[in-house]
Amino acid sequence: MLQPRITRHFARTILNRPPPCLRCETLALFHPTRQFTSSTPLRKPTPQPPQPSPPPKDDETFVPKPLGRPIGLSAPPQPGENSGLAPKKKDYSGMTLSERNLAKRADLVEKWGTNYFRDFKNIRKYREGKTFMANPRIFKKEVAMYFPNLHGDTLEEKGKGRDTTDVLKGKVSVVRLYSSAWGEAQVQSFTGRKENPGLWEVLDGENGIAQTVDVNVEENVLKAWIIAIFSWKQRLVRKKEEWARYFVVRRGMSQLVRESIGALNGRVGYVYLVDDECKIRWAGSAVAEGAEKEDLVRGLKRCVEEAKNPVPRSANLKARNQVARTGPLVTAATAAA
Repeated sequence: MLQPRITRHFARTILNRPPPCLRCETLALFHPTRQFTSSTPLRKPTPQPPQPSPPPKDDETFVPKPLGRPIGLSAPPQPGENSGLAPKKKDYSGMTLSERNLAKRADLVEKWGTNYFRDFKNIRKYREGKTFMANPRIFKKEVAMYFPNLHGDTLEEKGKGRDTTDVLKGKVSVVRLYSSAWGEAQVQSFTGRKENPGLWEVLDGENGIAQTVDVNVEENVLKAWIIAIFSWKQRLVRKKEEWARYFVVRRGMSQLVRESIGALNGRVGYVYLVDDECKIRWAGSAVAEGAEKEDLVRGLKRCVEEAKNPVPRSANLKARNQVARTGPLVTAATAAA
């Protein structure tokens, strides 16, 4: 059988192959060919140390603290103040150009400082809007500051344009300040008959000296109009002698007044213990926590005793002179009675 010639050709090529090059053998010996693969080897991941959490923001770490000094105004309140009846356009005459610019800048800061949505943001942040804890003991009378005069309408038929100073002066008052149903419910946690029966034992027993005063701040014209229409409901749930102590304030509650008494959040309720000289002796905000209700009852009893047994004027003057020499700042240890 004849063999194809191609077999003879392949045999000659394989058998008569030239010897390899010495240089190629040396390179193959010292530099082996690198092996490539398409798959990566599986390795166990090395454990990473736990990363520290980022530091919390100031708003998240906020914790309400007790009042360390008295709050209020330094001057006694006068009827007619903060009525909101002054002309809206402020007079800057008699000032230099730089003084006028500074005064306008201060007015703009006060106006823009009130943010409607900021109040709701603080309610979410600060434990339902609680910005400070109530002071455990009342402030001493000689260092306490004054509750501002507020101008509003009462539930009486002829109660248009009344001043809170006329009602507060001469009596120990538990002032409840709010501007919404949310704030009113918070105030009830301090002063409700079911929530704090001990407070009403003192109020009912000292009816001629102790009293409650409600201040409903409503700067919205529409809401104030609705409150005026349904004022008959407030008359049904209140005694007739309480009608003159329920105020609806529409104007005059400026940012400076709010800052002086600590009522920074307009949606939150505040409670103030005001003595017979219109001085703030105790204050609470938002929902009552801990022993705040007991502190309010204890402070009310103390203020009633002081109203019954007033200290001689000479002793008060001596204490005030001592405070004037030491300075305006008062610590919690020296201010608490």
